[in-house]
Amino acid sequence: MTLRILLILVALIAAVTIVTRIRATAREDAAEAAFPPEGKFVDVDGTRVHAVVSGDGPDLVLIHGSSGNTRDFTFRLAPMLAKKYRVITFDRPGLGYTERTGAVGETITGQARLLQAAAEKLGADKPIVLGQSYGGAVALAWAVETPDALSALVTVSSPSQVWEGGLPWLYAMNSSILGGRVAVPLITAWTPASYVRAQVESIFAPQDMPEGYADYIGAPLTLRRESLRANAVQRAGLKEELRALVPRYDAITVPVEIVHGTADDTVPFDIHATPLAEQVETAHLVPLEGIGHVPHNTVPDDVIAAIDRAAERAGLR
Repeated sequence: MTLRILLILVALIAAVTIVTRIRATAREDAAEAAFPPEGKFVDVDGTRVHAVVSGDGPDLVLIHGSSGNTRDFTFRLAPMLAKKYRVITFDRPGLGYTERTGAVGETITGQARLLQAAAEKLGADKPIVLGQSYGGAVALAWAVETPDALSALVTVSSPSQVWEGGLPWLYAMNSSILGGRVAVPLITAWTPASYVRAQVESIFAPQDMPEGYADYIGAPLTLRRESLRANAVQRAGLKEELRALVPRYDAITVPVEIVHGTADDTVPFDIHATPLAEQVETAHLVPLEGIGHVPHNTVPDDVIAAIDRAAERAGLR
């Protein structure tokens, strides 16, 4: 009887595994069909980088945050900026349509070097670099690692310091070997669309999510297995990577605009924005009173004003 029960359990696990794999693949295919690449591909030493290029004027690079892709910027901010800048919006490694690059390439410094090389291939030798949330940490690494390869830096809701607390359980699970093999396929296959929409909407608090954003952003792309793993690994390493980066902020000599909402519960203003403004001699802090984590989509004019100041300070306008 015990052996029979064991065999039934093994059969059930095998069946669930097969069905989950089939369903995960189908959902990934559907996501890519619904949200295809928006731009072009640049090869950087064998890694395919996805970039959306628009507009004319001084070069401006946009780097998205965790669980994002180019659509987070092309929804609203990039079209507004393209009226006076040549805007290059990148997918980060493993997200959107940029390929994963291995352990080194998934650090903030590795991503910065990859995107800097991709920008150079697109003719942007010294762009203004803007990063939002996790992308802001990548932008900071860009300014530290290759200070001669940008004209100005704009951080938006960016983590910049070491903070208290551990890694959220979902990132811890998905970044582990076992979680990557077991939990991630289950998340890809079975996460309800309603849950995904609620999570997307929550990042806008205390502001409302703009109409049409949830349908445009392509959140199902982030639920692909490789994207879930990449996102988790990157987030798991962020705190220690920032610990190593903070002492090097004095290498940043270009004009810096720090744009941060005072009501940001994801990357708190006092923990990250205020210290960064004190650590970087060229920094100008822009507190956005009562604004949450995504000002580029809720108060884009304020973000554009900061970019314009950065461009003017760099002698580009």
